[in-house]
Amino acid sequence: MTERSLAEPQQVRLPVPAGLGRGLVLASVFVCAACGLVYELEFVALASYLAGDSVTQASVVLSVMVFAMGIGSLLAKRLRCRAATGFAAVEAMLALTGGGSAMALYASFAWLGGARAALVGFSFVIGALIGAEMPLLMTLIQRIRQQDAGGAVADLFAADYVGALVGGLTFPFLLLPFYGQLTGALLTGVVNATAGGVVVLWLFRRDVSARTRWGLFAVNGAVVLLLVAGTAFVGSFERAAREAVYGHEVRVAVRTGAQEAVITGDADPTAYLRGGEPLRFYLDGRLRASSADGNRYHASLVRPALSSGPHARVLILGGADGLALREVLDHPGVRDVTVLQQDAEAVKLARTDPGLRRLNEDAYEDPRVRLEAAGDAFARLRERARTPGAPPYDVVVSDLPDPAAQEFAKLYSQEFYGLVERVLAPDGRLAVHAGAAAAHPRRFWTVEATLRRAGLHTSPYVVRRPRDWGFVLASRGRLHGAGLAGSLSDRDLASLSGIGSGSGGSGAGARAGSGTVAGAAPGMRRLTPRQLRVAGLRAERDRMTGLPPSTLTHPRY
Repeated sequence: MTERSLAEPQQVRLPVPAGLGRGLVLASVFVCAACGLVYELEFVALASYLAGDSVTQASVVLSVMVFAMGIGSLLAKRLRCRAATGFAAVEAMLALTGGGSAMALYASFAWLGGARAALVGFSFVIGALIGAEMPLLMTLIQRIRQQDAGGAVADLFAADYVGALVGGLTFPFLLLPFYGQLTGALLTGVVNATAGGVVVLWLFRRDVSARTRWGLFAVNGAVVLLLVAGTAFVGSFERAAREAVYGHEVRVAVRTGAQEAVITGDADPTAYLRGGEPLRFYLDGRLRASSADGNRYHASLVRPALSSGPHARVLILGGADGLALREVLDHPGVRDVTVLQQDAEAVKLARTDPGLRRLNEDAYEDPRVRLEAAGDAFARLRERARTPGAPPYDVVVSDLPDPAAQEFAKLYSQEFYGLVERVLAPDGRLAVHAGAAAAHPRRFWTVEATLRRAGLHTSPYVVRRPRDWGFVLASRGRLHGAGLAGSLSDRDLASLSGIGSGSGGSGAGARAGSGTVAGAAPGMRRLTPRQLRVAGLRAERDRMTGLPPSTLTHPRY
């Protein structure tokens, strides 16, 4: 029997009572809506991870998908005369495209150097297929039993919205933590194809010809088998793609909560001096530490704050690799260090990996260190600021990724710095990594402007060798002298070959201040006070003025 045209009033012959048939169609609406939302969330997560700037990427994905849903709804009008066959074909294509989209985007990023074009293309295709579902399901449910259009639409949208709720909760709490992005997308595709196949190949099997039925069965079966087989190759695919991104020296790659931690290079941090690969530590694709840089970055971040006043009690925000902690512990007089880290698994890696342990000198094992897991550093600081009698901190070190990473932008806001100000001692200092000053000067100076708007006195400084690093030292009280820039003249600035050249530096102390840090290259020494003043003068010469602060309701990064 072939499918009837829309003009035919006869009801479809079902293998079950009409009421149960309607329930099964509504159940398929529920499942398809859940799968569709998982695809959308998967795209937003992958786009933010691969392309950065989560606000922009989420806006692009969702707007393209919603636009494409409208296109798909219009195109589905041509399939209503063969609604069962059309629905089965749409679900098969959606399962294959949506299930394989995560691997396709990751492959585009790894081997083609970018994922933006693939992101927009897949968003459009998947959106169009999702948009085609509802008109076809509306036609199918009306064929079971005629109902007024308003009642049928209400039933369908109720099932659709509840399914979206379940899909929205399933992605972050089940699929992402237990299966990861790639396997989670493939399994979602399997569920999607199965739901579409059950509706058509069993419930509406008498509404299509035998030849069409067997053809749809073959297509759906092939899609399900392909997706299931894909889950077996996820591991090898991830390894190949990871090597394409990070090089062929990937030594450790683990999923830490919602992040991916990767360690590349030799386990011996000094091996690169003998021709080996430097040890590098990445979180979500962002380089967080490199043995080739010695201790330059972390010394530049920590030393100014700890050298200009009391520093018995120190709070470190971020710094999962333990290198900022190592620098803090190297200073005499430090009695208590609290590390507020939202990713306990990343800290565990820094405590157990031989290379990172050597690089951070087992800093986490020091009895002065107290580790506090914080799912939200903002909430934890707000709670502490409201706790009466809590002892203040002399120094707060903010070793967080660049403020352009939207998930961390809240920790570069005026409101957050206001909370930090409340937990600082009267002369307490805050050291902030503020991104690349030369590459993104507006971003760097926005951080500085935000700190000033929060009521803190600031002294920015820029270190440009071996990389471009921008920092801001802030204080509740007046900074000594004129800040890090001091009174150095342009002649002083010209007399130095550059910050980070390695000349004239003081010895980089180990735990007791007696030599270079393990794994640091010869010549990569700590900055002298004079070099730090030059770094401050360099920043002041390039100062951008008139920038508004970044707030929770108006982020500026």
